Amino acid sequence: MKVVGGGLLAASALACAGCQAVALAGVMADTFEKTGTKTVYPEYERLHGKTFAVVIAADRVMQGNDPRAVTRITNAITRKLVQNKDLHGAAGFVPGTKVMELQYSKPRWSTWSYGKLADEFGVDRLIVIDLQEYRLSEPGNAYLWSGAVVGKVGVVEADEINPDEFVFTKEIRVTFPDESGVTTSAINRATVSANLEERFSDRVAWLFFKHEEPNMIKY
Repeated sequence: MKVVGGGLLAASALACAGCQAVALAGVMADTFEKTGTKTVYPEYERLHGKTFAVVIAADRVMQGNDPRAVTRITNAITRKLVQNKDLHGAAGFVPGTKVMELQYSKPRWSTWSYGKLADEFGVDRLIVIDLQEYRLSEPGNAYLWSGAVVGKVGVVEADEINPDEFVFTKEIRVTFPDESGVTTSAINRATVSANLEERFSDRVAWLFFKHEEPNMIKY
């Protein structure tokens, strides 16, 4: 009886140890899911050996609400692509400042064909962003932040057979803050716009090169 009892106790101890190991593994997996990263591959892979320009179109209402937003986003996306040129292999680019100079000096640029616009910049690829929404709060509620940026990204291959058509499109939407009910007295306008633009420019640039994203990314 003692031998049998001892065997049962040993088996019970082993079972408990096994349960603890399973539980620990579950905790570790959950922690990794929350804190780890994953590799994400580009959705458009034809920048290699090509030159590009980033061009953003926005209506007058959005530009009137924040006249510098288009400039900041153009520069941010261009900068992120240039910083990661080794990953996508582009041969050259038009600086954001030069893009804005053309847009300001030629107000009718938005009526041009994409082929003509690419010729004007002297590039093989146009990354065109139709900015469809840029807001920091809901209409009629100026006391709570509820920021959102929405844009349709399109790529034109100006050196290919159809220089006026998109060969790739993707809609991007980001928001900030992550929690509802954040008041204008809690954080300032500059913080909201900076976070929105950083998130949006990340999402656009990431379409073009392999990168690491947090598993639990909020945007």
